[in-house]
Amino acid sequence: MAKKLGPPIFLGVFTILAIIFLTGGASDDKDILRQTFHVEAIFHDAGYVEVSYLDNSGKTSLVVMEILGMGDTFQKTFSDSEFVEIVPFTNEPKYGWAIHPVVLEIDHEELGHIQLKTEIYSSGQPVPPVIYSLP
Repeated sequence: MAKKLGPPIFLGVFTILAIIFLTGGASDDKDILRQTFHVEAIFHDAGYVEVSYLDNSGKTSLVVMEILGMGDTFQKTFSDSEFVEIVPFTNEPKYGWAIHPVVLEIDHEELGHIQLKTEIYSSGQPVPPVIYSLP
């Protein structure tokens, strides 16, 4: 008896097309975001995380920064194109920094509303990627 290959092939093609669509395909349309925004969250052994943000264009009108996964979510609002915020953390989390993503909601004069997400990392470790999103 011959098996029907139509549904598995369709599912495979659909999955590949979805990945290409979600990642932006061959062209890197988020390159302007990578060139404009820089965010970093470094854990220091002294018991704090240093979150730094820089908008190279200087056209940020508002940033809402959140650190998720804490007992009480840390949230702070900024109205500048550059800031450094110190957030107390007594030690590295038992299950790693991925459980405490740093999310920034940005209002930009030219680019509109942008979301950035990154992870905290310890100095000396590889820098995690920044995920850019245009809702």
